[in-house]
Amino acid sequence: MNLVRPITRHDIKGPKLYAPIRDDYRNRVIAMKQHRRVILGDRVEIVFDNRLILTLQIEETIRLENLTRDDQIDEEIRLANELMPTPDSLAATLFVPLPPGADAREVLGQLVGLDEHVVMQLGDTSIRAAFEAGRSEADRISAVQYLRFPLSAEARTALLTPGTRIAVEIDHPRYHHRVECPEEMRASLAADYGETP
Repeated sequence: MNLVRPITRHDIKGPKLYAPIRDDYRNRVIAMKQHRRVILGDRVEIVFDNRLILTLQIEETIRLENLTRDDQIDEEIRLANELMPTPDSLAATLFVPLPPGADAREVLGQLVGLDEHVVMQLGDTSIRAAFEAGRSEADRISAVQYLRFPLSAEARTALLTPGTRIAVEIDHPRYHHRVECPEEMRASLAADYGETP
């Protein structure tokens, strides 16, 4: 199944059809995310997105905000498609979870410049993440960031090849962590493309 195609209105079930399948759908996405989550130290978590995850987000937004108008639903689809991985890029959401009682300004202030310091090692290829603009200020960053890892033809082939090593690293001067990712993550990301090299 190709999970990098844009979402269309046809893919959205709406509250009446979504309600009976909601629990199963959410459980499926939760299980999928287990293989797509990278925890870097005690302050940063990255989850790699795909069509299934983003479609769930749309259904949940429609349900929670009681969206009924076509223009409202179309806007949610448009926003989700901006976060969709593509044939030549992986897409992810980066979270900075704030511990209870933490000073948000202080925690987020320490990570200013993070958008220049997230790197994925995919086989022999090093890929620096491109962050969505407008989510950082001079003294702090947003606790939620959207990023993209461009894939060259060589990197995509490596991703689709079983056994390729993947690591994700933050090389920020005040926050340095590197995680070697399991084969299950590579396989989950490769499955989005519905093909093998």
